[in-house]
Amino acid sequence: MRVALHTKVRADRISEYEAAHRHVPDELTEAIRNAGATSWTIWRSGTDLFHLIECEDYTRLIGRLEHLPVNVAWQARMADLLDVVHDYSSDGATAGMTAVWSL
Repeated sequence: MRVALHTKVRADRISEYEAAHRHVPDELTEAIRNAGATSWTIWRSGTDLFHLIECEDYTRLIGRLEHLPVNVAWQARMADLLDVVHDYSSDGATAGMTAVWSL
């Protein structure tokens, strides 16, 4: 399945956000893969961030990551950089964007 998400980075923290993503901890990327993601891409347009995640089951993916210390630490770091924080808990696993067209 593919899941699209929309978040917003704080305008005064864009460079920090991009720098953080140039050095995502290996332990976190391994945990994301082990939780079931086969791909996760983030695009930025101004302060808008668009995520495209490919996985078998998004709810299960988020549930597996929710309490992992490496993910909890990363989410706390991102919370300082984002205006709109996506709910990466199993309760927020249905917060994806609705697809309206595809080729």
